[in-house]
Amino acid sequence: MTSSEPSGLLGLLSDLSLVLSLLFPLYLLTLVLPLLVRRTRRPGKAADYEWHLFVPCRDEEAVIGDTLHYLRRSCPEAHIWVIDDDSEDRTGDIVRWAAIQDPAIHLVQRRRPNARLGKGEALNAAYDALCAALPPGTDRTRVVVGVFDADGRPAPGCLDHIAARRFLGRADIGGVQIEVRMMNRDDARPAPDGGAVRNLYSRLLIRMQDLEFRAPVAALQHARKTSRTVCLGGNGQFVRLAALDDLDAERGRPWTGRLLEDFELGIHLMLVGWINSFCADTYVEQEALFDTKRFLTQRTRWAQGVMQCLGYIPAIWRSNRIPNTGFLELTFFLCQPWLQLLGALLYPLPMIALVLSWQRHPEAALDYLSDGGWRGLLLYAVMAVGQFVIWGPIYRRKCEPGTGFWRALGWGLVYPAYLLFLYVVSWRAVGRMLSGRNGWAKTRRNAEAAAGPVAKEA
Repeated sequence: MTSSEPSGLLGLLSDLSLVLSLLFPLYLLTLVLPLLVRRTRRPGKAADYEWHLFVPCRDEEAVIGDTLHYLRRSCPEAHIWVIDDDSEDRTGDIVRWAAIQDPAIHLVQRRRPNARLGKGEALNAAYDALCAALPPGTDRTRVVVGVFDADGRPAPGCLDHIAARRFLGRADIGGVQIEVRMMNRDDARPAPDGGAVRNLYSRLLIRMQDLEFRAPVAALQHARKTSRTVCLGGNGQFVRLAALDDLDAERGRPWTGRLLEDFELGIHLMLVGWINSFCADTYVEQEALFDTKRFLTQRTRWAQGVMQCLGYIPAIWRSNRIPNTGFLELTFFLCQPWLQLLGALLYPLPMIALVLSWQRHPEAALDYLSDGGWRGLLLYAVMAVGQFVIWGPIYRRKCEPGTGFWRALGWGLVYPAYLLFLYVVSWRAVGRMLSGRNGWAKTRRNAEAAAGPVAKEA
């Protein structure tokens, strides 16, 4: 009797973990197919719309000058509104000088105590400034607000793609998110002061961020078109001014105070009846972070932001404007950081149980393995890892066709290790919430990190 207990415990844990490992690949399959069959379609005409790009900034003197030059070249049709959120460096001076030289550049200056209240409040200030500047009678359905990070680099001609008939050409589309890429994905020496091992690690960290956004995240966004639950991001989102007006009338302001204000904006648009879409025919590039500390700071903020949005589940379930598949998908996404907390405890249990069983009852553990238990454990391990490894070859086919197969397979093998960070940031996010730290933690740019220590991040 005693010898059978370990085997029963091992079997139960293995079966439970195996069920979870089998369910996720089925979900994965529904993501991969739309991504691989997608084709580029004809762009529209940006001239059919009026474009205003919001660039929230806080201590961005290292990048904002180059960003303004780039945006004016790549999006010449657009006005650029830079929100200086009471920077302590020369950000405001750089933008102020650029605005004197170019009437299409505008500075929205914020000062404490009415500043540094989060990215959402900075964007609301730009929205108010834009509304005050527009002449009476403006067709606000044809005015489009884009949001870019201070290091954002949209592809030339991106506005034409967003103006296409299947995007803003549809009257029910309120927001469009474009694909995000990492501009430094091919940087051979991202950590200039580091050695060979440090730079290898940094290159892999950068590559994993590019793979994440251009393969699994893009696949998820394509699949969300069917469920009408496309999410907006903080870089490369475009929203009709009329849709922002609806949110302003409904909630008193378009953006609210969550840490993930972009995702929250997308939910609000769905709840008032607008549809969001995803455009992979164009893209915006941004810097990938090359060191662990800043990467964890960024992702902890993202995880905490999703956790803060858990309270939207009742409103999503009550809404008659979100289809059934939509509220199921959104519910799963909002629960995901909490499921990762559970997964961090659950997934190691079969191996831990095996080790403990072997120590206490080696004969029973050996009998369990020899009777076929090894097959379940092996399948569990293969499914747990293999479902993520396949993203390496998928990424190669979709994004990097010039890359050799074995290198792409190597990227796929690294990707599961990269995803372990998600379990870490979920626990960090819970720690921040329990300690009452709900403020916006700014992530330093690579140029700032290379320049040396600055004030401690929140």
